[in-house]
Amino acid sequence: MSEISLSAGPRARLGTVSEPRGPLIEIAIPVYNEEHILAASVHRLHTYLLETFPYRFVITIVDNASTDGTWDVASRLALRFSEVEAVRLPQKGRGRALRHVWGTSVADVVAYMDVDLSTDLDAFLPLIAPLVSGHSDLAIGSRLSRGSAVVRGPRREVISRIYNLMLRTTLAARFSDAQCGFKAGRAEVVRALLPAVEDEEWFFDTELLLLAERNGLRIHEVPVDWVDDPDSRVDVVRTALDDLRGMLRMGRRWLAGALRVQVPSRRLPAGMRAQVPSFAVIGIISTIAQLVLYGLLRLFMPVVLANVVSYFLAAIANTAANRRFTFGVVGTRRIVRHQLEGGVAFLVGLGVSTLGLFAVHAAWPHASRFVELAALLALNLFAAAIRFALLRAWVFHPRRTPDLEEENR
Repeated sequence: MSEISLSAGPRARLGTVSEPRGPLIEIAIPVYNEEHILAASVHRLHTYLLETFPYRFVITIVDNASTDGTWDVASRLALRFSEVEAVRLPQKGRGRALRHVWGTSVADVVAYMDVDLSTDLDAFLPLIAPLVSGHSDLAIGSRLSRGSAVVRGPRREVISRIYNLMLRTTLAARFSDAQCGFKAGRAEVVRALLPAVEDEEWFFDTELLLLAERNGLRIHEVPVDWVDDPDSRVDVVRTALDDLRGMLRMGRRWLAGALRVQVPSRRLPAGMRAQVPSFAVIGIISTIAQLVLYGLLRLFMPVVLANVVSYFLAAIANTAANRRFTFGVVGTRRIVRHQLEGGVAFLVGLGVSTLGLFAVHAAWPHASRFVELAALLALNLFAAAIRFALLRAWVFHPRRTPDLEEENR
């Protein structure tokens, strides 16, 4: 039986979209004989993402040769929800399922989670955010890091801790939890690693993480709340033996120097690539305006007061321009809040420039106006980086996207 794909729209439509609308996240859910919980889990995940998730998403159900009614349930879900797809593979294997979906994905970030949704979904945005921002290459949920809350039986707890301890002691792994079914990665990075991953079953994601570390990629860990599924049908003994064989194979490859992979470097995400030039142009214009104002005000004001007044006026204009042109927010709703929050970002910059001017005058009490202006320009460039980080990560953070879209209507 060949692979069967049933799509209600998202993957098919993406090839015809001419204007990107922010990053796309694809969540794979591998399943084998899960007809009893599949519908409820996908409904729960779909509702949660629609109500709380700030990015576009598609949920892909991957049926690994189920022999019950799983494929029928998956097909109905794909036809009912435009954000759900269903794929049927003729062979079992979680690694095989993830390889197929991740290797063919057109998303910016690919992820997967277990169908039982044992991991609390509130950890999903923290899992995805560092990948969208470009800060990290892979992200994993960890049940063994500080801050996690885990409910499971002692047998599985002991096996998990021994397994991860062996990874750290024998293969020098630095990640804390290789087996948690809650992982994501930048799609281009994952596609580069996939050809070097040999396992097609449970050791797949451990192997992916080991390869990532050996190639200098950054792995972000998120503490999770996790409740063991009492109906889990994983053969713990067989899986443990397969994992040991996988560790032995990876050890041989490591000693042979066969773990090097050509991987893409971290780069700015699409949204930031568009925002940085706009922010820079607006920053240059507002900096020139502030310098002109400062020069005029300095004729009848002391240095610090002239800097404060010119900075304050430039801050109002700069925040308004970035609101409209860098982050695409129009209309007057919440404009006061944005100005106030933008003002906080400028206060940080003001503190940097003011302290810097004090330092210049302390070092050169009779500094010329040219030295003052040169110092102010250098300080403003440093403060601009701080302001951009605050505007992007706080004032116009993607988590507030629904509000911003409502303002734009």
